[in-house]
Amino acid sequence: MFRQKLMLAGRLLAAGLVLGLFACGGGEMLKVGLIVPLTGDVRTFGISARNGSMLAFEAVNVAGGIGGRQIQVFAADDRNDPAETGRVGATMIAAEGVVAMLGSVSSDCAEALAIKCQGRLVPMITPTATSPKITVDPTGERRSYVFRACFTDPFQGKVAARFVRDSLKLKTAVVMYCPDREYSAGLAEYFTEAFEDLGGRVLASEAYDDGALEFTDILNRVKALGPDLMFLPDYYNVVGTIAKQARELGIKAQFVGGDGWDSPHMDRIAGSAIHGGYFTNHFSAADPRPEVQDWVAKYQAKYGREPDALATLYYDAALLLVEAMRRAPRPETEDIRMALTRIRDFPCVTGKVSFDEWGNPIKSAVVLRYAAEGQRYVATVAP
Repeated sequence: MFRQKLMLAGRLLAAGLVLGLFACGGGEMLKVGLIVPLTGDVRTFGISARNGSMLAFEAVNVAGGIGGRQIQVFAADDRNDPAETGRVGATMIAAEGVVAMLGSVSSDCAEALAIKCQGRLVPMITPTATSPKITVDPTGERRSYVFRACFTDPFQGKVAARFVRDSLKLKTAVVMYCPDREYSAGLAEYFTEAFEDLGGRVLASEAYDDGALEFTDILNRVKALGPDLMFLPDYYNVVGTIAKQARELGIKAQFVGGDGWDSPHMDRIAGSAIHGGYFTNHFSAADPRPEVQDWVAKYQAKYGREPDALATLYYDAALLLVEAMRRAPRPETEDIRMALTRIRDFPCVTGKVSFDEWGNPIKSAVVLRYAAEGQRYVATVAP
């Protein structure tokens, strides 16, 4: 058994990081899996996610754990690769016997983990993956062991469309998206539908390949169309590149997008090109609510910077999981799953959370704007 443990640790360390949170008093640990991209194209998301969740778990352990038992966290890097997510997730379940999972960041990776967790009857919460498909299997049935802490893309697409039409008063759009990524393709579809329902007109939908670095051909077509806005539903590393190349070509359209924009690296990639761009998100550090400001102060004291939405959602998801583990008659997979279904109006940093019949939270969204001074809060939009 000891040799098997060493082999498992080696595999997980090769993928990322194994963290055992131990406190005085001994006793059997409550094992939780955490899968995030600590390397790869969206590594800033994974670092924020890890930081937020570990702050929550550390606080619980310092306060005595759950029923006197400490939480042991096994964290692995999936590199934002769905195949790797599924592999390390299956390893954690089979070899370590984790009773619950948090992860992963992107929709494609979270769905890979959802398949493993549902198949092994292990509850999971994806803090940040917004595709509605994650909690629903291909037959349309509810994945009963899968939950999420963030709003979904259909809601996010409607919020963005309503803001564009009602607040920005823009009428025409071009949508650029990656069909190979569930997040990008889904959000593009939901925005388009909502925008047209509100009287807007999508002049073109332009698809690009996953991993593309050069967008000149598409952007020249966009420039010829002269839209009021470009809707860019992708992650910061891609959006920053598109925005910079668009401005270099003289395109003056308003940039609008989703929560994938939220990264301190956006400005490094796009520079001033992204300034004035609006995006929907789950959280703003400028929110005056006491629970938000307490969280911002706590995160700043630990990491020396403001938390982003990724850190905040992983913190909230960890607290939701801890609450379910406390409520469960026994801290075992089925009891934890049932406890999650019964959570109502649980106070989180991103708002009070109740899970609907599909395992999704009912909560608000915020609209933020990039400026020279950083991100700026614009509005809160209720469901």
